[in-house]
This record gives sequence, structure tokens and C-alpha cells, in this order.
Amino acid sequence: MTRRLFPGGALLRLPLTMAATLLGMALLAGAAHAVDPVNASWLGGVAIQGIDPVAYFTQGRPVEGSKAFEHQWRGATWRFANAEHRDRFAADPERYAPKYGGYCAWAVSQGYTADIDPEAWTIVEGRLYLNYSKSVQARWAADMEARIRQADANWPKLLAEG
Repeated sequence: MTRRLFPGGALLRLPLTMAATLLGMALLAGAAHAVDPVNASWLGGVAIQGIDPVAYFTQGRPVEGSKAFEHQWRGATWRFANAEHRDRFAADPERYAPKYGGYCAWAVSQGYTADIDPEAWTIVEGRLYLNYSKSVQARWAADMEARIRQADANWPKLLAEG
């Protein structure tokens, strides 16, 4: 049985089918290569949308970084609010960098990557996790321990695909 959502629904099937086909092709193309180790592509190579990763730990909130205090690590530019934060990060980047390259932790737990909202963050056992949005963060928090285990298993696969 065919359901019509709009008058003339039959005319909408072709564009929807084409859209579904294009989406499928895009997903397949995306699966054909590995993700970048750091989510920095949309802002000209700047990690965490320019937010200082150390500030999450020292100030308990996201703080805008500055071009005056940058550090290169894993093919991305990391920005910091001050020289002290930059130097802390440079001395121990694994401690301060977000897990899963700064991609949405919930998405990685589901087997794909997504961008983040720097305001949707959590620190668990000394590690920074970022999420796509506050609503996704709520889903992440509902079973965080299991999501972390699954994301930890998925992340190497996402990096190695291709």
C-alpha cells in the first residue's frame, strides 16, 4: 500500500528517491576513506572550533582560544587563551585533547563521526569528551560507560578505514 503524505505524492517519489540515492552514494564514499585524526577540517585546520581545550580542565568551561597562542599537533592548529595553556598542552597533548579527535563521542560510539558543539562537553576520568549538541550529550550521558567502551572500540576502525 502506498501512502501519500502530500497531494500529488507520486510526483515527490522521484526527487526523494534521487535524494536517497545521492545520500547513499555520499555515505559509501565517506566509508571509503579514513577520517582525519583531528576534527579540524571545517575551520581551516583549527581544532575544537578554536576553543582552548585546557580551559575545560582549568576553568570548567569552553573558552575561546587566540591566534596569538597556537600549537600544531596531529595535523591541526590548536588555539589557547594564554601561553600557559598552550605550554601545558604542548607538554602533554594526550591529557588535554578531546577523545576521538574532537569528533562527537556519541557518534563515534555509533560507528561514524559528527561535528561538535563546544558547549556540549563532559570530562570523565580525566578525559574530555565532546558531543554534537546538548540533546545528543543527554543521550550520551544516559549510558556513558557503555558508550565510551563502544566508542573506544569504534575509533581505531574509523581511523583505519580505507
